[in-house]
Amino acid sequence: MRLPLLLASLFLSFATLAQQPLPIPRNLQATFTKGTRAESGLPGPNYWQNTADYNLTVSFDPTTRLVAGTAAITYQNNSPDSLRQIWFKLYTNIYQKGAPRTRNFSPEDVGEGMTISALTINGEVFDVKKLAIQATNMTVPLRRALGSRQAANVQVTYAYTLNKGSHQRTGEVEPGAAFVAYFFPRIAVYDDIDGWNKQPYTGDQEFYNDFCNFKAAITVPKDFVVWATGDLKNASQVLTKKYAKRLQDAERKDAVAAIISAEDAKRRDITAPNAQNTWRFEAQNVTDFVFATADHYVWQSTSLVVDPATKRRTRVDAVYKPEHKDYEEVIHFARKTVEAMSYTFPKWPFPYAHETVFDGLDQMEYPMMVNDNPTETRKDAIELTDHEIFHTMFPFYMGINETKYGWMDEGWATIGEWLISPIIDPTIVDDYGVARYAASAATESDAPIVTLSTQQSGIPFFLNSYPKPAMGYLYVKDLLGDELFTKALHTYIRNWNGKHPMPYDFFNSMNAGADRNLNWFWQRWFFDAGYPDLAIANVNKTGAGYDIVVQAKGSKPVPVDLTVTFADNSTQKIHRTIAVWETGATSVTVPVSTKQPVKLVMLGSTLVSDSYPQDNVWEGK
Repeated sequence: MRLPLLLASLFLSFATLAQQPLPIPRNLQATFTKGTRAESGLPGPNYWQNTADYNLTVSFDPTTRLVAGTAAITYQNNSPDSLRQIWFKLYTNIYQKGAPRTRNFSPEDVGEGMTISALTINGEVFDVKKLAIQATNMTVPLRRALGSRQAANVQVTYAYTLNKGSHQRTGEVEPGAAFVAYFFPRIAVYDDIDGWNKQPYTGDQEFYNDFCNFKAAITVPKDFVVWATGDLKNASQVLTKKYAKRLQDAERKDAVAAIISAEDAKRRDITAPNAQNTWRFEAQNVTDFVFATADHYVWQSTSLVVDPATKRRTRVDAVYKPEHKDYEEVIHFARKTVEAMSYTFPKWPFPYAHETVFDGLDQMEYPMMVNDNPTETRKDAIELTDHEIFHTMFPFYMGINETKYGWMDEGWATIGEWLISPIIDPTIVDDYGVARYAASAATESDAPIVTLSTQQSGIPFFLNSYPKPAMGYLYVKDLLGDELFTKALHTYIRNWNGKHPMPYDFFNSMNAGADRNLNWFWQRWFFDAGYPDLAIANVNKTGAGYDIVVQAKGSKPVPVDLTVTFADNSTQKIHRTIAVWETGATSVTVPVSTKQPVKLVMLGSTLVSDSYPQDNVWEGK
């Protein structure tokens, strides 16, 4: 039955005001039923997550690129389930011959992958020749199941050759420098949604790891300095006295200091004069552990108070090849990013004791570390630096499953980039991905944001991970205002930091924190198809001035931004938030009080996509 136009309009308005619940897949709805999560946005009374303590011992030979080590893991099964097998992630096996991957690697980098030479679990010795290894996944059946609330003691000995020419988030940067990530076997996440995380790593989708504690002993040759996740525990043993003192001072001072200058790097007097030095790091409650090493890099450092209540400081480092002059300002960009994150957006004290930006060959984030390539412009350097550091909050502090929900971390890093880049340099206009979404919206390359990242690649993966969710967050920030939005976001952070939020934990936490049901927007922006398109329908003269009628031709709710130019060439900017579309309206009238004739009206702004901008200009006769 086709409803009469007026009745249909009323029905739409009432339905919107009633805030229909968001559609929830059955497997996610089940988490509410079993009480591991709650519709309030809080973890449920039965919420659990597993964890582990990793004691890593690894040696790295920069000449042969051989990585060899042992991992002693105490794995705690906090789930209500008895585990009859343990799944391991061998991420470096993306370089294994025959492994599925989304890009081509140099033949010299494709080989046998990670070799497991010994494995024991709770004293049971496994025949390594019979291990079930399928590229980046290894499944180990247990003779005796690991019961609920029980722990498993795992000992594994392994080795592999670090890639040289095909730098996929990890590998040799150049002779004498390497960024070493995913270098140890780790136990996969077992959670209340999917059980074991069985999704293979193929290169596009990112990672999902449990919050764990790490101790790492990293052995490298003399003259090689090591930077890593976690705190360096034996600086006085691996650095000579002068450099250890510089590092200690940098952790207490605001000024930028050179721990290692270009001249220092040439002197070869930085590390202890042993043939090999073992660097010891510790990190608590983090989702990953990586390290980088170089024998000729500059090391700049500074620190700042990130929590005024406790006076806690974070040390910020920039580590780079001396010839890369574009990197000289990165220390300032990084410091300002950490400061902005702590005091402006998301206005949460930076959670870690240090952050290192390493001059590598990628654009990738890790807990307390960033692997960033040099850039062609200062603007690019700013945007890349703040984007990757912003990931500290999402996914690391929040434990997001990036493999499935890329938008829950990349979208935040993108809005972080948009907001922080102009703080660092007010001349920057950062509109990463906005125009690309406008061009692709509602085409075959556009899918709902909530589509699993594992089901996407190319343009759809980019749109749904980066600009689309970032605009969604930005428009809600605009709707609520800075104070209320911060309250809502902090509710989400408090609810889920150190845990594993799913999409509805985010939506429900934001609704609860704002004390406002935002489902109408979540539905239309994150779930529904459609495209953004506003148009100037009419500009009508009134007794008080003019009425500008803006029509929503598309179904995606976006802010209204008008620039009105008067006969004397003066201008007025007018803004309306997405609130004007909450009731289902398809047009909004914006009054302009003026005695001056209006000669030009322009609709649109930098961070508002519009798929058909041709009707965004009105010129008076």
